[in-house]
Amino acid sequence: MEQMVTLISELGFPIVVTLFLLNRIEAKLDVVVSSIQGLPDRLRE
Repeated sequence: MEQMVTLISELGFPIVVTLFLLNRIEAKLDVVVSSIQGLPDRLRE
């Protein structure tokens, strides 16, 4: 049981940080995709 707690504590933090960073990157990628999709309209102007 102690080994399981150690394993979770060692792996849990990196997993939480990874998920947090992926969530932030996803939001920023949505903005980039929107900007790229709107670029042809801006170039026509």
